[in-house]
Amino acid sequence: MMKPTINVGSHLKASKAAACPRVTPRGIISRVAAPERAAPVQTVAPAHPEVLKLVLDKLKYQVGQDAANASANEAYRASAWSVREALIDAFDKTQAHWKKEDPKFVYYLSAEFLMGRSMTNIVNNLELKGPYADAMRSLGYEMETVVDEERDASLGNGGLGRLAACFLDSIANLDLPGWGYGIRYKYGMFKQAINNGYQSEQPDIWLQNGNPWEVKRNIKFQVGFGGKTEKRKGADGKEVSVWIPSEQVWAQAYDNPIPGFKTVTTTNLRLWDAVPCSEFDLAAFNAGDYDKASLDRERAEAISAVLYPNDSTPEGKELRLKQQYFFVCASVQDVMSRFRAKHGPNWEAFPEKAVFQLNDTHPTIAVAEMLRQLVDIEGLEWAKAWAITTKVLNYTNHTVMPEALEKWPVKVMAKMLPRHMEIIEVINQGWTSWLAAHLKDMEPSARSQKVAAMSIIHENQWNKEELLVNMAYLAVVGGSAVNGVAAIHSEIVKNEIFNDFYQIFPSKFQNKTNGVTPRRWLAWCNPELSALITATLGNDEWINNTEQLSGLRKHAEDKAFQAKWVAVKQARKVKLAALIKTITGDDVPVNAMFDIQIKRIHEYKRQYMNVLSIIWRYKQLKAMTPEQRKNAVPRVCLIGGKAASAYDMAKRIIRLVTAVGTVINHDPETKDLLRLHFLTDYNVTLAETIIPAAELSQHISTAGTEASGTSNMKFQMNGCLILGTWDGANIEIAEETGVENVFVFGLRAENLNQLRKERKDLKLDPRFEEVMRDIEGGMFGDKEYFKPLVDSVSNMKVGNDWFLVANDFADYLAKQDEVDALYRNQFEWQKRSILYTASSGKFSSDRTIREYADDIWDVKPCRPTA
Repeated sequence: MMKPTINVGSHLKASKAAACPRVTPRGIISRVAAPERAAPVQTVAPAHPEVLKLVLDKLKYQVGQDAANASANEAYRASAWSVREALIDAFDKTQAHWKKEDPKFVYYLSAEFLMGRSMTNIVNNLELKGPYADAMRSLGYEMETVVDEERDASLGNGGLGRLAACFLDSIANLDLPGWGYGIRYKYGMFKQAINNGYQSEQPDIWLQNGNPWEVKRNIKFQVGFGGKTEKRKGADGKEVSVWIPSEQVWAQAYDNPIPGFKTVTTTNLRLWDAVPCSEFDLAAFNAGDYDKASLDRERAEAISAVLYPNDSTPEGKELRLKQQYFFVCASVQDVMSRFRAKHGPNWEAFPEKAVFQLNDTHPTIAVAEMLRQLVDIEGLEWAKAWAITTKVLNYTNHTVMPEALEKWPVKVMAKMLPRHMEIIEVINQGWTSWLAAHLKDMEPSARSQKVAAMSIIHENQWNKEELLVNMAYLAVVGGSAVNGVAAIHSEIVKNEIFNDFYQIFPSKFQNKTNGVTPRRWLAWCNPELSALITATLGNDEWINNTEQLSGLRKHAEDKAFQAKWVAVKQARKVKLAALIKTITGDDVPVNAMFDIQIKRIHEYKRQYMNVLSIIWRYKQLKAMTPEQRKNAVPRVCLIGGKAASAYDMAKRIIRLVTAVGTVINHDPETKDLLRLHFLTDYNVTLAETIIPAAELSQHISTAGTEASGTSNMKFQMNGCLILGTWDGANIEIAEETGVENVFVFGLRAENLNQLRKERKDLKLDPRFEEVMRDIEGGMFGDKEYFKPLVDSVSNMKVGNDWFLVANDFADYLAKQDEVDALYRNQFEWQKRSILYTASSGKFSSDRTIREYADDIWDVKPCRPTA
């Protein structure tokens, strides 16, 4: 396959005769401490002078600096702006080809896209890493130092957003016509800080130096909120509803091209920025009303300011709904405007050219918006508009957690989106009438109960006077397909969450087990392992065809190969240890097992149980004699993740981690055998250093609560053993790797409800009770602050241990003992590590997207010529 013909910008005609002179190397600027000079990299004559010339041009004319005085940050900005030209060339070529061929497109709507840094991914995917690394050395820098200056794009929070980013990578890699749509958050979710052991939230001002990877387009659409609807006579004399919003903003488009690897295809993430329709009220300003003068701007900017604003207040709820509608409305208008430009008002053909995937419930207002556009704007009859809508929309469910299945108060929906509330009422009336007729053979009272249970609009079970709009039900009724994201999750979707709907529409429900891009999460983030795999398999085709990784199986018991495997892992551990020292100041022992749990902090993910086990391990070490400690397996335990700003219990868990870590890390008797650190502000870039170094990763959610998980797939690809419950994608990883090779423990999902009923009568494990007493007694300080945590799992008069920490604790400790025993047998440990990577082929997001394209979207590859 030919790579893109890029002279690093199609306009560049430089030759080797135009080679630039060698330049004075500059010191490395630290991003953590105060700027200081580091030993410069020896400059070399460039092997790619045309690339260096382009970088120097950008450095001079765009950054405003000369080569002799360029900092690492300035070198990054210059190189990024030059790579951008190659990226846009590939993007333009792709879009021109797609415009000519007019294929069917998929549009992936998601409230978050956790993109991480772009530089490494783009230069690798465009096969430009060598030329740019060479150019950076000519400037006196290593490429790694330069890319470290990039800020993570703060457009997401957890697995939902990272999955969306992986999917865009795979859509490009498979040459599928498709775009992503989301919001250009100015401040992200938040930047996490730990002050005296407690989480605090700060704005993540990631755009303060601009973003070279985005292109501001001369494209914007108006989006309205609030106001009222009026009944008027249409041109044909029929009564129509007209929405008169009380507030309007512009949705301004920013494109973020996403390149594939070994293909010219470059797809797009279009993000919307909310800007005011009226920039500034000069009359109000001149009248002395300075607040009013900028009020429109402040209201507009709030919409795209922060990911997931706190919705514990009425104002927060309204802002969240505004956010969701804002990007959905703009995206639907954008897609429909392109269709209209090509095909005119031939809306019956729309499903042949467009399909939407709604990533969880956040974009599901698209059902009502699509109908509004077709009926109110385009003038279609309701029946035709409904037929089109139900063909083009598809919904992915990502969770079994009730709080994530959004239900908007009717009062809020009617206030913020009055026309949409009317449309939802019409949908619900039609749906419940159809349902009652469909269930005509049921006994009348049972039928009424069933219809009420399946109604899109229903009572709030906690407040009978409040009506709610169930957005998941809206998506199920108004969409073509519904899918879960792991085999066990999809069964829960069918048998529990939407069982009533599944009984009526069984063919609507599917499974699409998640995946991760092997490019970012193995090839690019772990270059040492990538090189070893390529050398062993004889080529790098595995990067785009991960099934070829199975070729490593025959080397799993080869001691010479194991030695190479260990050396790669050790190099990554040294790198992570250096990062830990930068963050915490602590020199962790690199001969210890690196034991990792990184994910957003939530009670169902059970970081709490992990900490309890670490306390028990610490107590066991303290009770040992010095001679006994010689046989203990040393561990460095790392936990990272953010707690939602309004999630009190999750914040208490973080505080417990930091408090326990403070005691353990300063104990001279045991600190060489056990460390615990909380890694602040966990993000994609941090994960790219942590995951390649991990030896044990914990995925210990209560069975039946984790829809899939994708970090487990990333760890597996990098040869990290898994300690986990029979939950989410852990099950399928175990099936691929061999259940005997995974440390599986705990209850099963089918027993969950019964065990919760019986929890108050559970006889607690003495070790569990002892650890509870230690925390409650103040062993780690802050005992009053930790009291609600203790009560939540041990005092059934106050808490209910909903996620069954106590039930699983004994089995969890037993499995931890198995981990220690196996780690002492390094031959067997490394054998399993190799088998993990060799068995990870299924979990490429390329496989997932291929299944979506074939089974749901009916979208075919459309590759531009190289």
